[in-house]
Amino acid sequence: MTSPYAPALKARIENRSVRTAVVGLGYVGLPLLVEFGRSGYHAVGFDLDPAKVNAIMAGTSYIPDVPSSAIAELRAAGRLSATTDFTELANVDTVNICVPTPLRKTKDPDMSYVVSAVETIAEHLRPGTLVILESTTYPGTTDELVRPILERKGLVAGRDFFLAFSPERVDPGNAKFNTRNVPKVVGGLTPDCVELATALYSAAIEKVVPVSSPRVAEMVKLLENTFRAVNIGLVNEIALMCDTLGIDVWEVVEAAATKPFGFMPFYPGPGLGGHCIPIDPFYLSWKAKQSGFEARFIELAGHVNGSMPQAVVQKIADALNTRRKSVNGSKILIVGVAYKRDIDDMRESPALDVMHMLQQRGADISYIDPYVPKLDPAHGGFDMASIPELDPRTLASFDCVAILTDHKVFDYAAIVEHSDLVVDTRNAVKRPAPNVFRLGAPATATTTKEGHSAVAV
Repeated sequence: MTSPYAPALKARIENRSVRTAVVGLGYVGLPLLVEFGRSGYHAVGFDLDPAKVNAIMAGTSYIPDVPSSAIAELRAAGRLSATTDFTELANVDTVNICVPTPLRKTKDPDMSYVVSAVETIAEHLRPGTLVILESTTYPGTTDELVRPILERKGLVAGRDFFLAFSPERVDPGNAKFNTRNVPKVVGGLTPDCVELATALYSAAIEKVVPVSSPRVAEMVKLLENTFRAVNIGLVNEIALMCDTLGIDVWEVVEAAATKPFGFMPFYPGPGLGGHCIPIDPFYLSWKAKQSGFEARFIELAGHVNGSMPQAVVQKIADALNTRRKSVNGSKILIVGVAYKRDIDDMRESPALDVMHMLQQRGADISYIDPYVPKLDPAHGGFDMASIPELDPRTLASFDCVAILTDHKVFDYAAIVEHSDLVVDTRNAVKRPAPNVFRLGAPATATTTKEGHSAVAV
């Protein structure tokens, strides 16, 4: 099908006269909005949160990966704006959907954010508009869910408007790879759809990779993150194995990584966090079950990764046992609660699971994280603030200090020096010490306060 609207939209994309819209201004949407503005398009952001909209309109950023100076510059040039008024969608030429796609407690996809966004777009959709879904989802979403909603008022996808899927590939906190220099996979419903989506992205992103359909593009994203989840599950299991065999898993991985082919290093940790890796494999597994296929390998990796917080709690209990203490009644400091280093993102953070388990066992929990100054009930039910600093007196007041997120700002030498016990789940300490218990590392001799010999694992 060739659309009569395609040539005009293609020309407007190429001469930068289109008005581009991004729905959802989080870790994916805001960077994309900025890149569209930098490319010469007029970029309009849509979000239900007035705080985000007000920040953008004031020329400030709320995401570490996007400098406020970039927003202020685009605002001054008149190429970037934001609004909570979704009726303005009637005045745009392209719409990128970047809303969350979490899992329900039953581990099936929660598509409510996507459905809500698409229904709103459908109300204001006019002929010749290009709609691109970026939210991570299961194969078939664009064609089976998004398309019927957009066609409700009689417009036909591929003829009257254009529809594509392009998976986001954002890695928060990554100083090397960003929205502009990470290749963009694009799958369109028709040849016109993929051509127009490719043209739109080509101005903002260094390399665009067209594929044959939205389903292929949807599957690409799930394969990428399932690949990571499965390999992290493998190395987490190896770490637990090394605990029992008296081998340092960190030394093993670093040595294996010297092989120039056939190996890619992955590292163990307290569990999976973030908006993709803990979630995407379940999207794939759920979709496979709809077709009668059981994704046993993927689900096994999910089980291993999901058990890591419990392993960390046991490691903390083992450490306290060397001091003849129990978890119940012990003062435990959690160092780092964001799901990864040097970001403020709390989504699916394994630290919350560890804290919850420790609290259930009677521990007195505190935490420090300069990127997350306060936890609220939305964060695992916790309502507490980060302690202000890690001075020697503060560290000495805790029975155990557990490193769950290895932010660069922390002084790990000081933590080891002034803490009675340290449980390191990220290899932040990187060296054996009598009072340090490392995940996946061999046992070392230590001494209890009473002078008795003990073993640290």
